[in-house]
Amino acid sequence: MRSVIDSLGRRLQIPEYPQRIISLCPSQTETLFALGVGPQIVGRTRYCIEPKGQIEQVAVVGGTKKVDVPLIATLQPDLIIAQMEENTAADVERLSQLAPVYVTRVERYEEALESIQRLGDITQKQREAEQLIQEITFAFSQIPTASEPLRVLYLIWRKPYMAAGANTYIDSLLTRLGWQNEAASLPGRYPTLESDKHVAPELILLSDEPFPFSEKHIPEIQRIWPSAMVYCVKGDYFSWYGARMRKAAPYLRQLLENIAKERFFS
Repeated sequence: MRSVIDSLGRRLQIPEYPQRIISLCPSQTETLFALGVGPQIVGRTRYCIEPKGQIEQVAVVGGTKKVDVPLIATLQPDLIIAQMEENTAADVERLSQLAPVYVTRVERYEEALESIQRLGDITQKQREAEQLIQEITFAFSQIPTASEPLRVLYLIWRKPYMAAGANTYIDSLLTRLGWQNEAASLPGRYPTLESDKHVAPELILLSDEPFPFSEKHIPEIQRIWPSAMVYCVKGDYFSWYGARMRKAAPYLRQLLENIAKERFFS
């Protein structure tokens, strides 16, 4: 056994080489597979759907907000990896009776990279984690900053409309791209927009998760904010950190280029 400290400052005793891991956050499950830990993962949530072709063999132990503790007990885990935003404190407390629960926190781009390092450390995949971090850092270094600091609204839900606000990974990405997050000044990490008077966006991004926004929703959004440009975007490239960031970087670069062109020719 060895002593480690998770993202919340909790000291845990974990196996030197964990062999039966439960992963309770989709982006972290994907990252663990990218680090080569797939064979040690014995449980995942129903939302852990990547990497396809490999994840299907892993037992489903409920959702991120409500895990099946008795089922997890039967899997005899020696390490459970949770995430502060995705999993509840009550579940973490109950699961701690079964095995050490390592909790990560990601609210900024820098913390996303740190989480990869942490996952590599607790699974003895430090070299693989460092390689992944280098690849992501290089990919993001190729993204230019937006030529104009547009006021942006990133919508995640409909009826009521909800947006990504301050202290979220999404907000961190928007800022990194050179934009101004209109919802960052509203209360809460994912504020509800009760009226268009709250914000005056120049650009609105409609995420396809958790609510499946699509092209059909653009007209209703434009009726509320008629002067704003509206784009449908892949939510996983804005909200999944870890291994997914390698694919997100070129997507974000292309998005910036498309928006710049539309602004130029409008």
